[in-house]
Amino acid sequence: MAAPPITNTIRTLRFMAGEMTQAELAERIGVTRQTVAAIEAGKYSPSLEAAFRIADVFGKPIDEVFQWAG
Repeated sequence: MAAPPITNTIRTLRFMAGEMTQAELAERIGVTRQTVAAIEAGKYSPSLEAAFRIADVFGKPIDEVFQWAG
């Protein structure tokens, strides 16, 4: 049985941050653009470290970026 997905607001946050691209976010957190795309689409759950780095880029608490949909 698959775990419930983790949803996120990354796309909205990127748009609000001057339309930051997936590639720009990826470079800032040390992953590939494909990884950011998969996390953003909910196809891949980020590591805890990556999740905190993403939240830090946007200056948001982690629970404003990621939500447990369980």
